[in-house]
Amino acid sequence: MSLSIDSPYKVDASEAFTVSSCPTGPDGGVDEELLTRQLKKARKLIAKLQHRMFAENQRSLLLVFQAMDAAGKDSTIRAVTKGVNPAGCRVWSFKKPSSEELDHDFLWRTTKSMPERGCIGIFNRSYYEETLVVRVHPTILQNQQISDLPDDLETFWADRFESINALEKHMVRNGTVVLKFWLNVSKKEQRQRFLSRLDEPEKHWKFSVGDVRERSYWDDYMQAYEAMMHATSTSYAPWFAIPADNKPYMRLTVAEIVLQALQKMNPQFPKVLESEKTRLDEMRQILES
Repeated sequence: MSLSIDSPYKVDASEAFTVSSCPTGPDGGVDEELLTRQLKKARKLIAKLQHRMFAENQRSLLLVFQAMDAAGKDSTIRAVTKGVNPAGCRVWSFKKPSSEELDHDFLWRTTKSMPERGCIGIFNRSYYEETLVVRVHPTILQNQQISDLPDDLETFWADRFESINALEKHMVRNGTVVLKFWLNVSKKEQRQRFLSRLDEPEKHWKFSVGDVRERSYWDDYMQAYEAMMHATSTSYAPWFAIPADNKPYMRLTVAEIVLQALQKMNPQFPKVLESEKTRLDEMRQILES
């Protein structure tokens, strides 16, 4: 099910796309208390619509989150889905592939976690990692048991993008709405968030030496993001480049896009057949007597 979502942050792949053209923060000052109130209102509506979608049990919603470290993927997912019935929502985090996962094609581990009908599925990182971190560090491919790896890796990445587009089109054709969010944090803001993790003991668990090491590849990652979004932001599975330097603004922006999608899906409670209504009336009479 393909939807037309209105947002100034939707990536139009038909035009030249550059990371430098994407803002990392809101245009002008923001009232964070107002943003928080608006988020609560949007969240309540999301929960109501998700309840209807769960009861309808015909369609699903897939939310994909990609970002540099410390951009706020975890907190945004929590903020947007707070109040949603956990029975109808699954969050999957994809880290380094296991040996079992490497014995399959690169889409296998995520495909088996796609949301079932009636549910919201959330990918905290996804199959796109295979066109991001692997592209920045192509030596990873040597451990992926890939036969006939081409000398020209540009062709290899183009083939992966083609496979991803085909997968997403297949999901959409079968009733899944696919929305993809790139949380666009600036390098300066990422540095501040890393320092905050070091300053606050309760955040030490979130700090990784590897995260700091990856900062030295920042420009390489930005080039990989440009190529990825240009090749895979489609009418049926669009990317949204969300400004991530201001967390309240980022969370509300994501929530409003998710809410818009659910409103356009307009899920309905199942209709009760006349024969079933008669049976329900009989049950009422039994209970009341």
